[in-house]
Amino acid sequence: MSIQIEVFSSPGCGKCGHAKEVLRKLVEDMDTGRIHWREVNILEEMDHAVELGVMSTPAIAIDGELVFTGLPSVKKMRKVLEARLATATEAGS
Repeated sequence: MSIQIEVFSSPGCGKCGHAKEVLRKLVEDMDTGRIHWREVNILEEMDHAVELGVMSTPAIAIDGELVFTGLPSVKKMRKVLEARLATATEAGS
């Protein structure tokens, strides 16, 4: 099983660009092929952002659940992704 990550950003947000780069590198480092992510421009998908409770950017949702309302450390993000992957594996068993 895989996990879906959404990175919520807004145009001109410097921290958002950094969040996307950190996530991209982390996913490449983990290289599981089971992590899929997409960028969500909150101006284009306002309803979806509000639905998940996004109040500021950057924000990160995993499998439809708002998990980070700011940019987490790489260590914390890795820990959460590893836990989610383990849970997804168990659910798929």
